[in-house]
Amino acid sequence: MSNLSASCALCPFRPSERVCCKPTGRGPEGCPTLCLSSVQSESSEALKDPSVFEFARQASLQESSAYADRDRGYDFVRGLKPRIAETMEFAKRMNYSRLGLVFCMGLHKEAGIVHRILEKQGFEAVSVICKVGRAAKAKLELSRENQVDIGADMEPQCNPILQAAIVNHEKTDFNVLLGLCVGHDSLFMKHSEAMCTVLAVKDRLLGHNPLAAIYTCDSYSRYLKDPNLLKTKK
Repeated sequence: MSNLSASCALCPFRPSERVCCKPTGRGPEGCPTLCLSSVQSESSEALKDPSVFEFARQASLQESSAYADRDRGYDFVRGLKPRIAETMEFAKRMNYSRLGLVFCMGLHKEAGIVHRILEKQGFEAVSVICKVGRAAKAKLELSRENQVDIGADMEPQCNPILQAAIVNHEKTDFNVLLGLCVGHDSLFMKHSEAMCTVLAVKDRLLGHNPLAAIYTCDSYSRYLKDPNLLKTKK
């Protein structure tokens, strides 16, 4: 076993050359495909659970169905469906009927549209807003200075654990996250009994398109590479 950490994002080889894509491919030092065979064997054990096996199988079928012109060869394939359509198709593949929609208050309008789309497509939709329960941020030992609205006597906290408890109570088959905050999404997924997927993530600055900062990291967003960036943000 290698003592190096996996660094797949920094792999110097092209997809057609990588060992993770073809048996005769190559990998850099520390490549997990080459070095972590015991971990691979352990993870494969999970597929012995029939429900996990079927979920993985249907996810791969969904992946290939999202491309058109596959019969023309890999160089000609093109994307075919938006994520909302894929999410619903996958739910149908898994015979899910009751879907949880957990969303941020800032995307209430979008959540309403998604809720109605789900119902139009024959699903039962259970939607739960982030501020459900109206628990004060003071319960998290936060002062007024830590509120978004400093002038408010009481600001409700986002409550992803309660969101999870509600969809668990409603016995949803599958939960869809829409715009939850960093960290709040983590708490929801940890406490959700049903499998989850993400329709969109929160990005207050970029209209919920976080990759815009990555695409512009050498121009408008070059400040992200400043070593002092996080030292001034507490």
